[in-house]
Amino acid sequence: IDQTVSAIKQVVEEAGLMAGVNIARVYAGIAGTHITSMNSHGVIAIKSREVTQADIDRVLDAAKAIAMPFDRRVLHVIPQQYIVDEQEGILNPLGMSGVRLEAKVHVVTGAISAVENIFKCCNRADLQVQDVVFEALAASDSVLDPDEKHLGVALVDIGGGTTNIAVFLNQGICHTAVVGLGGNHITSDISVGLRTSVEESERIKREQGCALTDWVEPGDVIEVGSVGGQKPRQLSHSILAEIIEARTEEILKVVELELIKAGYLESLNAGIVLTGGVSLLPGIRELAERVFDMPVRIGLPYKFGGLGDMVKNPMFSTATGLLLYSREHAQGDFIQPPDSPDRLRRAWAAVKGWFKEF
Repeated sequence: IDQTVSAIKQVVEEAGLMAGVNIARVYAGIAGTHITSMNSHGVIAIKSREVTQADIDRVLDAAKAIAMPFDRRVLHVIPQQYIVDEQEGILNPLGMSGVRLEAKVHVVTGAISAVENIFKCCNRADLQVQDVVFEALAASDSVLDPDEKHLGVALVDIGGGTTNIAVFLNQGICHTAVVGLGGNHITSDISVGLRTSVEESERIKREQGCALTDWVEPGDVIEVGSVGGQKPRQLSHSILAEIIEARTEEILKVVELELIKAGYLESLNAGIVLTGGVSLLPGIRELAERVFDMPVRIGLPYKFGGLGDMVKNPMFSTATGLLLYSREHAQGDFIQPPDSPDRLRRAWAAVKGWFKEF
C-alpha cells in the first residue's frame, strides 16, 4: 500500500506541476482475475406512456437487481439495448411512447476488497476517487471505432499481470473477462530460460523481444547480463524468440478458449484488436492472426488530436481511455484548465515517463 501511495503521489505531483493544474479528483482503472461479468434484463411499466429519464433509471435499476455475493460490488451497468413494447434494438428510448420498457444490460462486478484498496491508496494520496473503471472498457473507448463495435470485435488488452477482454456486437458490449496471464509471465519465462534477473529480462524483452521465431535472422546473438557479478553472456537471439513465442501463443490461445466458451468467436466480423504494452512485440499481430484465424490489428489511441504522436502507443490505451471516460462522466471541473497547450503536452510527457519507469 505504501509503495502504491508513493507512486500515485509522484505521478500526480509531476503531471500537475508540468501542466499547471491542481489535481484533486481521479478516475481509477481496475483489473484482475476477480473481475466477472454477466448479461441481465430488466422490465418496468412506463407510468406516463412516454419514456422519461426516470423510467430509464428505473429499468436499469431493475436490470442490475441480481443476486450478488456479499464480497462483490457492481462496477458497471452498461446498456446493450432497450425494448419498447417489443420493439427491439433501441439505443436511446427517451421520449418514445409505450407502456412497457425493457433493458438488456451488461453488468461488470469486482471484489469489494480490490475496490476498497484503490480508494484507500488514492485517499492517502489526498485524492478523491470519482469512479473505478474496468480497464478493458476504458481501453475500448480509446482504440475501437463504431464500425468495429457494430460488426463484432474483441479487444484484447495484454497488460503486465493479466489480459483483459471486451467483446462488442451491434454497438453494445456483450462480454468481458480477465485472463490471469500477461507480460510479466513472459518476463519471468525469459528470466528462467536465460538465467538472468527479472530486470534484465524486462529490458531484453522490450529492446530485442520478438513474438515469432521465424522473424529472427539465423546466427543473430544477444547479450544477456548475468547474475552474481559474472560477465555478460552472448546467446542466440532465436532462443529468446522461442521463449517469447511460446508464452505469447499460450496467452492468445487462452483468450481464444474464453471467446469460444462465451460463444462469440464466430461473431467477430471485425476481428481482434490487440492493445497494451505486450502488443508492441514485433510479430505479435501475425502470431495472433495464426491463432485466431481472423484479421488482427494493433489498437492505438486515436481521439487525442492535440497530443498527437505522444499518446499513439498501445501502452497508453487504458490511460487515454480513462481520460475519455472522465470527460464523458465528470460532473463539473475537477482540475483547473491549463493556460497553454504546451503545458498539457509536458504533463503527458511526465505521465509517459512514469509509465515506463514503473
